[in-house]
Amino acid sequence: MLSNRKLFKLVLILLLALSLRLFNFGKNPPSLSEDEASQGYNSYTILTAGKGEHGEVFPLDKFIAFGDYKPPGYIYAAVPSIAVFGLNEIGVRLPSLISGVLLSLVAYLLVIEMFGNPSIALLSAFLIAVSPWSIQFSRAAFESNLAALLNATAVLFFIKSRKKGFFLPLSVILFILAFYTFNANRIISPILLFTLELLFLKDFIKNIKWIIISVFIGIIMLLPSYSFLSSRESKVRFQEVSIFSYDIDKLKLSNERISTDGNSIIGKIFHNRRLVFSLDFLKHYTDNFDPKFLFLRGDGNQRLSVPGIGEMFVWEIIFYTIGIFYLLRNPNRNNLLLLLWFLIVPLPAGTAKETPHALRIASILPVPQIFSALGIWQVSLFIRKYYPRIKIYFPLLLLSVFIFNFYYYLHNYFVHYPVEFSRAWQYGYKEMTQKIKERENNYDHVLVSRSGGRSYIYFLFYNGYPVSDYLRNRIATRDWWGLWDVASFGKYYFDLKYRSELKGKILVAEGADELVSGEKVLDTISYPKGDPAYKIVEITR
Repeated sequence: MLSNRKLFKLVLILLLALSLRLFNFGKNPPSLSEDEASQGYNSYTILTAGKGEHGEVFPLDKFIAFGDYKPPGYIYAAVPSIAVFGLNEIGVRLPSLISGVLLSLVAYLLVIEMFGNPSIALLSAFLIAVSPWSIQFSRAAFESNLAALLNATAVLFFIKSRKKGFFLPLSVILFILAFYTFNANRIISPILLFTLELLFLKDFIKNIKWIIISVFIGIIMLLPSYSFLSSRESKVRFQEVSIFSYDIDKLKLSNERISTDGNSIIGKIFHNRRLVFSLDFLKHYTDNFDPKFLFLRGDGNQRLSVPGIGEMFVWEIIFYTIGIFYLLRNPNRNNLLLLLWFLIVPLPAGTAKETPHALRIASILPVPQIFSALGIWQVSLFIRKYYPRIKIYFPLLLLSVFIFNFYYYLHNYFVHYPVEFSRAWQYGYKEMTQKIKERENNYDHVLVSRSGGRSYIYFLFYNGYPVSDYLRNRIATRDWWGLWDVASFGKYYFDLKYRSELKGKILVAEGADELVSGEKVLDTISYPKGDPAYKIVEITR
C-alpha cells in the first residue's frame, strides 16, 4: 500500500512527465511528418466514414496507407482524440503523449511488483519521466511508443497473474494489441510472452482455467492477422527493410571467396552465405547496445533523437552498468526476466538494414531505466554502509550532475531542435496548404511539388478531405513493392512533370530550388531558420 508521502512523490513524477510532454505540444516537433499525417488522416476517415484511405472498411489487420501497410493499433487509438480535438497535430499526437506519461506509472508498478521497493520504483518512474528517449517519442505520433506502453503493461499483468489469474487474459490481450500496433512487436510479443511462460511455468500451470481462456482469446484476436502475414505484401515489406533480402553483392563476394579457397570444405564453411548473414545479424543486433548510441549520440535519424544527445543521459552509464551487474550477480526469475526482456526486444531490429534504431527497440523501455535505478540504489547502499560520513553528498552530487545534463538536453530540444532540424520533419506543408487554400478558388489547377515527400497526404489531412470524394477523383498507381503513387485528386496534381501538360491558370507550390525563371512569385514559405523552403507561384498556359 502506498504511503501518503510515496503517493505524493509519484503524483509529482507523473505531473513532471506530463509537463515535459505537454509543453509546446503540437509545435515541437515543428511539423507533422508524412507518416503522422497518414495515421491521422486514416483515423479521420475511420471516424467519419468507417473506412481507411483506400476504402478498406474497418480494417483489423493493417491499413494500406502509402502501401507500407501500417498496423492498425495507433490509427484506432487516435480516433477519439481526433473526434475531440479535430484533425490536427494535437489530435494525432495525443495517444503517444498519454502513452509516455502512463509508461512512467507502469515502470513504478512493475518495480513494486518485482522488487517491492518503493524507492527503486520511484527512481525508475522518474527516469522514464525525464528520459530523452521517452520524451522524443511521446511528443510525436510514434506507433512504437504506444506499443512500448502496451508491452510493458502486458509484462506487468503477466507477473500479477501469478497471484491473481484473471490478469493472464488481460496480459495476452495487451501483448496482442502491441502486436497490432507496431511491426517489430509482431516478433517481440510472442517471444516475450513465451519467455514469461517458461520463466514462471510453475505458477503458470496452476491457472488452467485462465490459460484456456487466454488461449481462446489469443486465437480469436490473431485470426485477422493471418491473411496479411501470409500475403505477398507482408513478405515484400519485410524484404524491403531486411538484411536477409536477396543481396547480390554479398552472394557474389561469398562465391568468389569460396572459389579463391579452391572450393575447399573450410572455405565453404567460412564463406557460406548463411554465416555471412548470421554475422551481419549479430552486428546489427549488438549495434543497439552500443554505449555511444545509448549515452552519447543517439539515433542517426533526426526525427528519432536530438543529434548529439544519447537516448539516455550520459551520467546514467555508470549506474546502468552497475544495475546490470547486480541482476547478473543475484539470479532469480524476476531479475532474469528483465535481462531477457532487454535481450529479446532488439531481435527484430537486428534484421533491419538501419542500425542502431531507437524506434524499433522502443519496447525495451522501461528496462534500461530500471537498470539505472537499481544502480543508483546499490551505490547509495554501498556509501551508507562503508562511507556514512559522505552519504549526504552523494544525492547532492547526483542531483547537480542531473540538473546540468537535463537542462542541456531541454535547451537543445526546445530551443535548437525545432529550428535546426525542421527539414527532417518535412516542415512547410501545413503553411503551404493554408496559403493554397486561400487562393485556390481563383485557379483552374493546383500543382504541388513532391520534393519534400508525399505531398498529397498533407492536402488530405489539413483540408479534412472527404475520403469518398478522394476515392472517386484520385489518379493513383501502385509499384512492384505495393507502394501507392498518388498523382492527382480533384484540382490538385502532385508532380511538377504536369507543369507542361496542364492548361489554364495554375497555382504552383514548388521547392525554393525548383523555381523557373519568369514565374510570378506570390508567396514564400521559409524554414524556422529563415531560409526558403517553398515558393507559391502563378503560371498561365
